[in-house]
Amino acid sequence: MIKNFKWLLLVSISFAACNSNEETATVETPITAGTADFSKYVSLGNSLTAGFSDNALFKKGQEGSYTNILAQQFALVGGGEFRIPLTGDDNLGGLLIGGTPIQGTRLYFNGVAPVPVPGPPVTEVTNHLTGPFNNMGVPGAKSFHLLAPGYGNLAGVISGAANPYFVRFASSPSTTILADAIAQNPTFFSLWIGNNDVLSYATSGGTGTNQIGNLNPATYGGNDITDPNVFANVYTGLLDALTANGAKGVVANIPYVTTIPFFRTVPYNPVPLDLASATQLNSGYATYNGGLATAQGAGLITAEEKTRRTITFQAGKNAVVMVDSYLTNLAALGLPSYRQTTVEDLLILPSRTFIGTVVGGNPAAINGVSVPLADNWVLSKDEVAEVKTAVDAYNETIRSLAVAKGLAFVDANAILSQVYNGGIRFGNYHLSASYVTGGAFSLDGVHPSARGYALIANKFMEAINAKYGSTFRPVDLGKYQIQYPAVLN
Repeated sequence: MIKNFKWLLLVSISFAACNSNEETATVETPITAGTADFSKYVSLGNSLTAGFSDNALFKKGQEGSYTNILAQQFALVGGGEFRIPLTGDDNLGGLLIGGTPIQGTRLYFNGVAPVPVPGPPVTEVTNHLTGPFNNMGVPGAKSFHLLAPGYGNLAGVISGAANPYFVRFASSPSTTILADAIAQNPTFFSLWIGNNDVLSYATSGGTGTNQIGNLNPATYGGNDITDPNVFANVYTGLLDALTANGAKGVVANIPYVTTIPFFRTVPYNPVPLDLASATQLNSGYATYNGGLATAQGAGLITAEEKTRRTITFQAGKNAVVMVDSYLTNLAALGLPSYRQTTVEDLLILPSRTFIGTVVGGNPAAINGVSVPLADNWVLSKDEVAEVKTAVDAYNETIRSLAVAKGLAFVDANAILSQVYNGGIRFGNYHLSASYVTGGAFSLDGVHPSARGYALIANKFMEAINAKYGSTFRPVDLGKYQIQYPAVLN
């Protein structure tokens, strides 16, 4: 009898445990705000914050921005309206000033290649929108632009002193992005800024100037690298102002440009040659190579640099020939600064349709082969190093200030590195940095796809949950597109 009782008791406990586990598996944790107040959420940043995608800003992309996804989740715990300065059409993207296009329409994949959506843009910059707007993301903005008076002044657009996207919704021609954000008395903010402080330098193939040591951003060109001390001072000012009234927030650091498809799609050796063509090209570069031997013999260059600069073709795949301003200047010998690309150099995405084209109708003048690529087509090894040094400095500033201010921190650099190095799996899907097919990036090779923005939103929510004890749930990435069709409904 006792044995039977013990057996029945064991069965009873096991049955109860099974029921308990099943019930626990179906009960979801309630969504709560934790210690943060999301009633007035304002986001600051650049094109990533705005929802820029496929080389344009358009309504569907704005609605799919990571910031709008966050706002939708915040609404579940008392978050208020999240107003967006929507573009003037649902489909095209692009901008006009006085009827003249200044930014083209978005790209779509036609089954062969990414091409612009047919039709002129319809969003007129001079049609001013009445704010305030919670999404203060401004495409093209660098860190110091958020503090720049007049960045929304139409009169400064042509000279580059103002930004047409901010002109559309700035509260006045003399205001700043930060001032318009602070005027809304946010209880919670997100800040993701600094990408453009190096990105324009990188996407231009390093044609700008590394402004390290120059503390006056008013003297910078559009493609220059921002001095890390300027960035640190600006970032400190931004966070001081945003947290002055007790607002909490989340910040993100800067990804390396080397992880995006814009720099990882065109290989360093994209030139296929047969033996006869390779032999002919080697003959053409014989004089140049001989001059390098003379320069080494005269002690003007090292044996290592001579080897690096020697141009040699063979049957099969070949590296392109490029101009490299970091090489020793041998103009006195009549020798240009040529070399072939290596795996450490990054050919920019637009070069895929330029390399191999004929110059001036001369079949012997081939871009990237017999005619070296100019600096704007390649981000060289040395330029990559300059960008990385700047990003590392920016990211140390962002991390340290996030800790000092008690803010949630998103390691966007690590996330994008993971997307590039093997990708991220979720359910039956896989996100990678492969151009067109990877799913994480849009067709411009720089900005995320709708699914990529959803991934970013989930990572922001993870950081917010960890810091403030909130319990936001990740959105289902499978519900977000990886490409938009030519016509949007």
